[in-house]
Amino acid sequence: MNDEPIPLKSHLLELRRRLTYSAISVALTTGVAFIFHRQILKFLMEPAKQFEEIPVGGPVYTTLTEFISIAFKTSLLVGLFASLPFVLYQVVRFAAPGLNKTERRYLYILMPATLLAFLAGAAFGYYVMFPPMIDFLLNFGEGVAVPMISIGNYINLILTLTFWLGIIFEMPVIIFFLAKIGLVSPDFLGRHRRYAIVVAFILGAIITPTFDPINQSMVAIPIIVLYELSIWLSKLAARGRRTRAVGAEQPSQ
Repeated sequence: MNDEPIPLKSHLLELRRRLTYSAISVALTTGVAFIFHRQILKFLMEPAKQFEEIPVGGPVYTTLTEFISIAFKTSLLVGLFASLPFVLYQVVRFAAPGLNKTERRYLYILMPATLLAFLAGAAFGYYVMFPPMIDFLLNFGEGVAVPMISIGNYINLILTLTFWLGIIFEMPVIIFFLAKIGLVSPDFLGRHRRYAIVVAFILGAIITPTFDPINQSMVAIPIIVLYELSIWLSKLAARGRRTRAVGAEQPSQ
C-alpha cells in the first residue's frame, strides 16, 4: 500500500472534479423535475383529498410569481434528492483513499442505508401522517372561516415535514454508526430511554403544525420505536466491536 501523502493540489483538483460532477447531476435532475413539475405537484397534493370539498376545489395562488416560484423550488428539491445517490457516490470516491479497509466498508454500507431510511420517513409522512393532519387543519375552522389554501403554503409545509421525517428515520443508522466507533453504548441509550420519550413528544409538537395529540402522537410514537430499534442496533454494533477486539488480542497471548 502506498502511504505517501497526496499533494494538496491533487486533493483540490479531485475535489473540484467531484463537485463539478455533482453540480452537473443536480442541474440535470432539476431540469427533468421542472419538465414534470405539474405531475410532481399533483403527486404532493394527493394526501389532501379534502381539497375537493373546499369552495375552489384546490389550492390557490394569489400573486403572479407564487406558482412558478413554488414550481422551481419543488423541482430543485426533487432534483437534489434524485441526484443524491450519485452525489453520495462522489463523496465516497473522494473520501475513500484516506480511509482504511474497515472504514470504507462502513461507508459503503451506510450510504444506501441512509437513503433507504430517508425514503422510509418520507413514505411514512406521505401515506400515514399527512392525510389525517390535512383533514384536521382543513376542518378545524369549519363554520367560522372558509379555507382558501395557498399552493405555496401547502407545498412548503409538505416539503418541510417530509424532510424532517426523513431525517428522523435516519436515527437508527446514525446511532449504529456512532456505536460502531464507540461514541455511544447500549447502556447509555437504555439509561436515557425516559428522556427520549419526552423528547419524542416535544419533537412531535414542533414538527406537526397541529395542536391535537393524535397527530403529535403519530410522530412521537415512530420516534420512540426508532429509538428502541437504535438500542438494538447499538447492541449489535457493540458486540461486533468486542469480537474484533478479542480477535486482535489473540496473537499476543
